[in-house]
Amino acid sequence: MLEQAVLEVMSRISSHRNLYLRNEEAVKQHLIGEIMQALGWAWSNPEEIRPEERTEDGRADYALILNGEIVAFLEAKNLSVNVIKRDEPLRQLARYCFSRGVRYGILTNGAKWIVVKSFSEGTSLRERILFIVDLEEEPLERATLKLTLLSKERILELEKISSLLSAFEVSYRELLGLGFGEEELMNFLKSHGKPSVISIEKLSGFERPRAVYVYENGWKPLPLGERTLKGALISVLNYLEGRSSPGKAREIRQVRDILVPMDVPAEKVLKILRGIEEEEGIRIGVEL
Repeated sequence: MLEQAVLEVMSRISSHRNLYLRNEEAVKQHLIGEIMQALGWAWSNPEEIRPEERTEDGRADYALILNGEIVAFLEAKNLSVNVIKRDEPLRQLARYCFSRGVRYGILTNGAKWIVVKSFSEGTSLRERILFIVDLEEEPLERATLKLTLLSKERILELEKISSLLSAFEVSYRELLGLGFGEEELMNFLKSHGKPSVISIEKLSGFERPRAVYVYENGWKPLPLGERTLKGALISVLNYLEGRSSPGKAREIRQVRDILVPMDVPAEKVLKILRGIEEEEGIRIGVEL
């Protein structure tokens, strides 16, 4: 939903840029409101979004409210204002936050978003920027992930999450610089806390599997009777039988019944498993 909202906003900017360059109200209604609603905020509900919130230093465009308390001020500018580079709009927002004791401020022109922690002893305003989103310059996946920190579900933890994302990015880049590959690092992360599943193509035939898996949006374990590669093959055939049409299930059952009493060489078993992967379009792996 958020990704679709961002794409819609980018389409509007592309088609009506001149409007948004000069019309702040259009930015609020067409761009900011679209994204905030996708983030779970009821844009027309005064219990969640309160426009023109008074502070000692002026009126904040919007107050974001959770459980009756203001969790952030949001300040909007038209598209001609570069909210990332210009200091005064950010300072204005920080003053609003400080005067009301609001912890976070959001400054946006619809395309660029900047999120700041309003006060922290011994730090400059720029040092308190938590993250920046640039919808026109960043990949869609990266931009939408950061925007989710402003959702109703995550905004109370946005400081913690933004810090973790920043540390993750720094570590990732340093590991790449040390010679690790992107796929290698992603596989490392995905395998955290899970058994080490070895694909069939990497097996030699001498292994004794402790478990067998097929890949369906993640490795799915199958019941394993005999701790041999033939046992893994029987488990896969049982799985295929259960998900096949009646005619195909009968054929699979006949093959399985032939294989069960046979002494099948491991090389032959691996060849059959690789053939199943290719024919069925699935991945098979074992845990050793």
